[in-house]
Amino acid sequence: MNNMSKKLTKSINSRMICGVCGGIGEYFHIDPTMIRLIWVILTFGSIGSGLIVYIIAAVIIPEE
Repeated sequence: MNNMSKKLTKSINSRMICGVCGGIGEYFHIDPTMIRLIWVILTFGSIGSGLIVYIIAAVIIPEE
């Protein structure tokens, strides 16, 4: 059994605001800048609901 389970946490190293996008990028091994760009595009495309999701993720996702 694998003892090294992956956990989604907010990033300390690649943090811009709260570290949510950096943490997601580290979890999926994707550049955090790409996650940020996708998040901004989805936020503007969905009339701001992405901002609400970001705030909820910042509260729910634990620190590293």
